[in-house]
Amino acid sequence: MEIYKVYDIAERIAGNPYVGRGIVIGRTPDGKKAVSAYFIMGRSVNSRNRIFAERGGELFTEPFDAGKVQDPSLIIYAAVRQYENNLIVTNGNQTDTIYDGLKAGKSFSEALEARMFEPDAPNFTPRISGMLTFSDGGFTYQMSILKSIDPEGSDCARYTFAYPSKPGLGHFLHTYVTDGSPIPTFVGEPERVAMEDDIDVFTEKLWNALDENNKISLYVRYTDLADGSVSTTLINKNR
Repeated sequence: MEIYKVYDIAERIAGNPYVGRGIVIGRTPDGKKAVSAYFIMGRSVNSRNRIFAERGGELFTEPFDAGKVQDPSLIIYAAVRQYENNLIVTNGNQTDTIYDGLKAGKSFSEALEARMFEPDAPNFTPRISGMLTFSDGGFTYQMSILKSIDPEGSDCARYTFAYPSKPGLGHFLHTYVTDGSPIPTFVGEPERVAMEDDIDVFTEKLWNALDENNKISLYVRYTDLADGSVSTTLINKNR
């Protein structure tokens, strides 16, 4: 992969059966909107028994069939929340950890020091998180991955990436490289991907690229940098 190449996100995903859960943050090519997106995939019955629900401008994962829930601890959580001028998006209940940390005066990375990867041996799924901070008609953003330092899950490696927002550029962070047993964890920096001005075009491109058998839900949010207005799209495979 070339260091400074900006990839089409569909090309990064298409043909890959399992990239897990993914976060995309960036800025539209016209520079007018902030883009944030979150998707989930699943292999087990428990993981696939989910939908996204948006309430009060926040996003939650919920069971599709409550009677089939086996273990809600790692699959039911607030995925997107806002605190003051910060929009938080994560793949687990560390959304609340970051939110509470900001309220207590902590930074994004300081709040995440209290958390580790998920306790789902042997996969030790990484916790991935992102936060957009809006200011003066623009924004910056940070992304984090907390992952096991070894196959035994003996300790946690912590990586935080901070970016200025640039028109047309986004970054894509996902939990896994591809399918496997155990599932291989994401490696390296968030991937540079191209954004789209149109939310529907971007949503369709991302959703259609995800593996048909394993994709579950997708949420895309565009924030107008001039007036703060928000547009969202939400797709649930389980309807």
